[in-house]
Amino acid sequence: MKPLSGITILDFSRVLAAPLATQTLAELGATVIKVERPGRGDESRGWEPRLPAGESAYFFAFNRGKRSLTLDLKSERGQRIARDLAAKADVVVENFLPGTLDKLGLGYEALTALNPGLVYVSNTGFGQHGPYRDRKGYDTIFQALSGIMHLTGHPDTPPAKAGIPVSDLAAGQWTAIAVLAGLLGRAQAGHGSHVDVAMMDVQISLLALAAARVFVYDEDPVRQGTQHPGRVPSAAFQCRDGRWLHLSASDQHWAPLCEVLGLDELAADPELVANKGRLAQRERVLGALRAAFAQRPRDELADALRERDIPIGEVNSVREALEDPNTVARGMVGHFDHPAEGRFPALRTPLRFAGFDDPEPEVPPGLGADSAGVLAEFLGMSEVDIDALRREEVI
Repeated sequence: MKPLSGITILDFSRVLAAPLATQTLAELGATVIKVERPGRGDESRGWEPRLPAGESAYFFAFNRGKRSLTLDLKSERGQRIARDLAAKADVVVENFLPGTLDKLGLGYEALTALNPGLVYVSNTGFGQHGPYRDRKGYDTIFQALSGIMHLTGHPDTPPAKAGIPVSDLAAGQWTAIAVLAGLLGRAQAGHGSHVDVAMMDVQISLLALAAARVFVYDEDPVRQGTQHPGRVPSAAFQCRDGRWLHLSASDQHWAPLCEVLGLDELAADPELVANKGRLAQRERVLGALRAAFAQRPRDELADALRERDIPIGEVNSVREALEDPNTVARGMVGHFDHPAEGRFPALRTPLRFAGFDDPEPEVPPGLGADSAGVLAEFLGMSEVDIDALRREEVI
């Protein structure tokens, strides 16, 4: 048994943020019914990278463990079926522009009238109200507007986006949190709720420490590269073999760090014992560290620093991170068996439970593969009814 066993989620979302949320919930045990357009489905089914049999690895990354129901939501019959399913569901998740599902009779007000206990989560770019409500948004747009792009990169380079779609990924996790909070709230209060998750809000919430510098110092933070704005030394340094090592040291690490690197002059300077002094002489300290790191190969230096309990981390490539011994030991890369593509690797959900079954990567659904099963199981439709829906191209 998994933690969310017995919870049913009607999922109208597509592409990345909200599908990541519902995948997380599916692998935690919820039954997720993914509603897709007949014939085409979630548009990410056609996106790169493509596998040998034609499936999309992009789709695979965010839709595992779901059941695919094709349904024409523009048809009255399709809308009626969707409402019937919502009446039996615990949760609805959607990421259409605000008001879109209201026009189809599938908005919060319409569905909660049928199911007062429904937890209805809307994941949109800019939220259900505000001046940007009707704008379309994409990951990099949110990175730009939120200030995160302004903070990413080195001081002498232009703004840069993060190396992963951080806006989408963070919004996906907050959407999952919204579902869980809504379910807990329902258990306590006896009624459902409409949870408004705006991707722009999520990005603003991630500013945290950067915002604190505005609040406290009235300064606008700037790009720092790999350096920490409030701690020295905390940065990545290139070693003799060309590889990089990231150091994140505090006051208690200063003396052993200088000893390992042979920086006797810095060790003897009383003004550098505390972080405040090192901040004031940032360039002097970092310049000396750069020169010292450049004299030693990365692995040898990493071992020497770890022996003195100094926090460091190799700057890994993605492949190196996936093959890292700790990643392997923690079982973060799992597999599922796909009928067309065969055995395929997948990142596991990073939660491990005592008392429940752990989440495991499950097979992403084929387009409409579960339509008949869902309609029979949840709505009691017969094969004759389902065949008629196919002929009418409702499913």
